[in-house]
Amino acid sequence: MEINGFLNASYIRINTPSSQTNSTSTSEKKTENSKTTEALTTSQQGLVTQLQARDSVVKAHERAHISAGAGVIRSGATFVYQEGPDKKLYAIGGEVSIDTGEENTPRETIQKMQLVRTAALAPSDPSSTDYQVAATASMLQMQARLEESRAKQAKLISHVQEKYANNQDTEPLFSKYA
Repeated sequence: MEINGFLNASYIRINTPSSQTNSTSTSEKKTENSKTTEALTTSQQGLVTQLQARDSVVKAHERAHISAGAGVIRSGATFVYQEGPDKKLYAIGGEVSIDTGEENTPRETIQKMQLVRTAALAPSDPSSTDYQVAATASMLQMQARLEESRAKQAKLISHVQEKYANNQDTEPLFSKYA
């Protein structure tokens, strides 16, 4: 989805609940966590393990976009969370906004779109949205190259026309030597 030059996946942000403000000590919290873990069934523990793995993959994926996209990343990562049986939130999806707006000149647009493409394809497992962003950047880059090429061609033609318009000798050069 493109909004004002930004491409975003269709994820929403769910904020983590505010931390509890009670005065339990660290050892008491560890004891509570171990009791929670012990209270989980084997299938619930398996689900927690899967959610932890997914959380790590999602966060690494979004970090890859951010680290490769300096200058085109417009916001930090936002995540979709799922609460596990252990009452903790795990990221199961995420997004990073990437600016795909054109720049002032074709040359600047070409350079920017190369960076956008690199940022979109930075994760080891790009999503379909990542491929879509990269394809859009490639298309915009090609359009900018075409525009740059047309401008160079127009400049060359005007230079040639000016050269021949100012030439006093209208006789073709080969006729002097024929």
